[in-house]
Amino acid sequence: MSDSFLLATRIPMTRESFERWLDTPIPAPAAIADPDAMFDGWFWDGKRAADAWRAATPGGTAREFFAECVAGAAAGSPVSCVLTHEGGALQVYLCDLMGYLESFVHTALLAFVAAGALAADDGRHQVLFWAETAGNLPGPEWPGWLAVLTVGRGGAHFVAEAELTAAIAGLRPVEERFGALVERMAESEESWDGEGEYGTAAPLDPRFVDPAVLAPS
Repeated sequence: MSDSFLLATRIPMTRESFERWLDTPIPAPAAIADPDAMFDGWFWDGKRAADAWRAATPGGTAREFFAECVAGAAAGSPVSCVLTHEGGALQVYLCDLMGYLESFVHTALLAFVAAGALAADDGRHQVLFWAETAGNLPGPEWPGWLAVLTVGRGGAHFVAEAELTAAIAGLRPVEERFGALVERMAESEESWDGEGEYGTAAPLDPRFVDPAVLAPS
């Protein structure tokens, strides 16, 4: 079984800022201070990311990008998405079951740069990128992390090392939510009789995606 590639983050922000973020254009890779240093210091240390950034599709809004992800998941695409605003924070857990899809990963990272600019505080907030067959969130000392992007009001940059304990603890609830989504989708697939096109309403459930993501802008 091939690895699933995942992105997760928790960024404190007000509800007003969350909804503003949904309609914010996704910036170009130049919004990150050091985009080519994405993998420095982690499992893929030495791998350059310049070509991968060319696959990103900036310009559209975060709402458009994530609504497409959710709609694709409902139609059976390999991308799963949990995106909520709860407890005064944006919480996101994204998974691509089919491998490192550069357009998806790098566009999502740029969307999180825009989210960081609307954070409720002046802190630096971590976006984690990793590969794990079961889609689980590993521990802070795990050697397989692929990249850590820090975002905030002051800009965004990749870091070659980071203390991940607090970030991972903050992401455990959304990891559990992702697990519940996977279970719901598996139940839908098992109940599908193979006739007609496959589809499931599970990814559209407000438990997994904030209704504002799917609302027209």
